Amino acid sequence: MSKGWFNLDAVAGTIPETQFFEGDSAFKFLSLSRTQRLYGFGGCLALGFVLSLLGAIVLFFGDVVTFAILYVVGTIVSLIATGFLLGFGRQLQLMFKPVRVVATVVFLLSIVLVLVGAFVIGSNVLCLIFVFVEYIAFTWYTLSYIPYARTAVLKVFGM
Repeated sequence: MSKGWFNLDAVAGTIPETQFFEGDSAFKFLSLSRTQRLYGFGGCLALGFVLSLLGAIVLFFGDVVTFAILYVVGTIVSLIATGFLLGFGRQLQLMFKPVRVVATVVFLLSIVLVLVGAFVIGSNVLCLIFVFVEYIAFTWYTLSYIPYARTAVLKVFGM
């Protein structure tokens, strides 16, 4: 048994259960502990970041096709990470709530368009535009979870 702050199961009584650990985890059938699910989440998130970073490095050398593959796989792995906490069913429910459905659709569509820009059209510029659209959509989607964050952002930009 691990000691220290990495042993989250030992402090389970001191940390209140949140909605992220209740009920429907995507990996409930594996009987993963809270610590294991957090490690899975962190591992997938880190792997997704590393893949996206490698894609950016490859793009620097001009290989847009490899960039698109690494970037999209990194994005998908990062999305899978939340399955360790929420469960995929719950994640989909939250993604398609009316407050964030437009951002979700734009985000998911832009993931596909990054691949289309790289493979079908073969345009570096268009591929990067779709990546930018994806970042904006994901940011807007994320802000929907923070009360009044979207309103604050709109005020900052004078909208």
